[in-house]
Parts: sequence; C-alpha cells; structure tokens
Amino acid sequence: MNIVQLTPGAGGMYCGGCFRDNALVKGLRSQGHDVLMVPLYLPLTLEDDDQSKETPIFYGGIGVFLRQYAQWLPSSWTRWLSHRSLLGKVAGKAARTRPEDTGALTVSMLRGLDGRQAGELNALVDWLKEHGQPDVVCLSNALLLGMCPAIKRGLGVKVVCTLQGEDTFLDALREPYRTEAWEELSRLAAEVDAWIAPSQYYGRTMQNRLKVVENRIHVVPNGIPLEGYQMSSLPAHPPVLGYFARMCPQKGLATLVDAFCDLKKQDSTKHLKLMIGGGCGPGDVAFVESLKVTLKHAGLSDDVTWHPNLSREEKLDFFSRLTLFSVPALYGESFGLYVLESLASGVPVVQPPHAAFPEIIAQTGGGILSEGLSAQDLSASIRCLLMDRPRLLAKAKEGRESVIRTGSVQSMCDGVLNVFEHLSRWFEFNGFEATLDGFDQSKSPPSMQLHFLWVFSIIFPRDIEQ
Repeated sequence: MNIVQLTPGAGGMYCGGCFRDNALVKGLRSQGHDVLMVPLYLPLTLEDDDQSKETPIFYGGIGVFLRQYAQWLPSSWTRWLSHRSLLGKVAGKAARTRPEDTGALTVSMLRGLDGRQAGELNALVDWLKEHGQPDVVCLSNALLLGMCPAIKRGLGVKVVCTLQGEDTFLDALREPYRTEAWEELSRLAAEVDAWIAPSQYYGRTMQNRLKVVENRIHVVPNGIPLEGYQMSSLPAHPPVLGYFARMCPQKGLATLVDAFCDLKKQDSTKHLKLMIGGGCGPGDVAFVESLKVTLKHAGLSDDVTWHPNLSREEKLDFFSRLTLFSVPALYGESFGLYVLESLASGVPVVQPPHAAFPEIIAQTGGGILSEGLSAQDLSASIRCLLMDRPRLLAKAKEGRESVIRTGSVQSMCDGVLNVFEHLSRWFEFNGFEATLDGFDQSKSPPSMQLHFLWVFSIIFPRDIEQ
C-alpha cells in the first residue's frame, strides 16, 4: 500500500505524537509498505531513526508565523526559511508558546486555501503530486484538517486523521478563536474518510465535539517499540516511585510531588524515593524550579532525582529502577504512552480515575486507579499497592504480559492497516462499516503536547495575539 504520513515536528521538544507516528511509519515499512513521512513546521526530535529525514519540511515554522503576521513576505523567503538546517538550528532555542496565544494562527491554518498559509498548502500538494500517487494520506492530528480538502481534490486520495488530544489545546484558545476553531473543525470533519482514536474514551469525546458519524471512528490503541525493556526487580528497600512525562502542570506533576510529601510523613512509606523524568523545555523550567523549592522546604530534596530529556537507552534504565509509576494527568488524556512504557518494564501504575486511564487499566490489568483526583487520593492508592507486595507483583506480571501481547508497534500497525484496507474496500464496493465499540478494536482497526504549542514562537518570544 502507498501511504503518506503528515506529522508536525516539535523541534527540540520530545513529543509523544512524533514518537507514535515515527514508530508507525517504521513498522509499516518493515511490512513492505511504501510509506512517505512528511514533516511539518519543524524537524522531529526522536529516540529512534527519523523516518522523515530524507523528506523536506513543509509549512516551515518560521515562514508560517511570518506569513500570518507579515503577509507581504515574498514566497521565496518562506521557502528559504523552511530549509531543514535552519529550522534545526532555531528550533532548539524555541520558547514555548501558550495555546491561548495562537488563536488567529490556528484558525487561519484550519481555513486551508482560504487562510494566510495557502501558499504553503499549494506547495505541499504540488510536491506530493510529483512524488507518486498514494492510496491514503494520514494526518497526524485534527489541527491539520485545513489541508484535507486541497489534498483530496488535488490528489484524488482518501484521507485518514488520527486523534491525539486536540480538545485540550483548542479549549485553551482565547475567544473568539476557540469557537471559530471548533466550528472550522466541525465543518471539515465531513471531509475525512476515516478517523483513528487511541482509546474508546477519546473517540467518543471527539465524536461528540466534532459531530462525526460513529461508523467513521476506529479505535486503534497506541503501541511502543518493545526492544530493550527489561523487567524491573521492583525494589523494596527503598521502594522507588517514578514519573516520566513532560514536566508540566497539566501532567499532574505537582499533584504527584504533593502525594510524595504526604507519603514521606507516614512510617510505612518514609523511605520512599522519587524519580522524575521526561521532557523539560524552556517553558517548563520555572515550574520545575518551583517544585524543587517545595521539596526543599519539606526537607526532601535528597530523596528526589531529576532526569530531563533522556535518550532511549537512559529511559529504559530509568524504568528498570522503579517500583511503582504514576502520571496523574489533570486533563482528559487521550491515551498516555508512558503507561505502556512502565508496564513494558514490569512496573505497575497508579493512575487517576478519568480520561483514558480506566480503559487502559481494565485492558492491561497492570495497575490500579486512585479513588479521586487529589494528592491525598493518589497518596492513599500508592501506599495501598506498595504495602501489598503480592498484589504489586501480580500487577507487574499481568501488565507486562499484556503490553507484549497487544501494546507493540506491530499491533498498532495491524490496526491502522486494517482501517486503511477497510476504507479501500468501501470505495471499491460501497460496503464499509466500522464501529467505535471498545478498546479491543486494535484487531479490526501519543496532548497539551500538540505541536502548535511550540512552533510559532521560534524566534518571537512574545504574545503573538498582540
């Protein structure tokens, strides 16, 4: 099958969506499919070989920004500003743009050929025409839907869109852009031939918000490369609690720190250690420093270690040293690759009882849900599992076996290919049917981490709405 994957890059930032798409493309290629991965905005920062490294970057982040706020800019300038080498140098210094500051630009991008970035869209479509006729074009997330009509008409191709936590970003936009963006997305949703959601929870969420016909949404759980993960010994003397995600408020890191402080006050868990790892960009430093101050005031600085921006090998070692894991995300997480990563190392998880987590815990059996969302609820649940060693070991074994069985890149590729093949048969026989009927749809068909958060203040660290 001939497939084009369009994926926004996050420059110097680690991004779960980039990891997922890159792993998917690599897996599909290993099965003999012809997959062209096209990066957008900025280069991808990855743990594995970049499957897009031979492809030019379209919608270069600097040019897209300037086109929005300097319409007089010659097209030759934007082409020059999209060179991979230049974007790579600048992206590492990017400040983090808040979603509420990107409303006008987001709406313009969603308007496609009627937006201020029409030139970039035409350039992309023309380039795709010159590089073969795909069977399917896959958009990494719904914020790319402005490209959909031009791609479908220009290439005569089917378009699939994966869903990766767009609602949190869109809901943070300022009015009137929030309403306008959702209206544009709802209008464009009819152009999409099939949707892929990573969880039943998020599929239903976006189905309701975009008013998508139910049989257009498939659930394909995310998968991770399982190579290199080793079973943790689940140390007990002392036990080690772990966190591995972006070091930001939305992921609930402050809640976890508060829960850790509470646990350290109790005799049964007073020897507990905390390891904090994950992406830490320029916009996260102040938050992290505030947490270090909290821990210092509690006299716990020596019991916590920080591990920002690890390589894959360092990440594998990180997980192998944990006893228990938790990322108590505060928002409606669409999936959470970090849960799979923990379970792949045989480390049980304690997650909040909302978003996709109940679904994932029920499917994998690799952990428990806290009673509520507070730090005290989280603390009580962590303590409960730490104090029940047989249950901890059973959860560890069950979770690892489940991820090996259904949480691999291979499982994800099989699910995605099934969607593509069903879609092709629908166009051939007009008999396509699909249902959003559960987490196990991987057999029949990665966030406040969305790339718009970083792209548009690469060299302009200011409030761009002004």
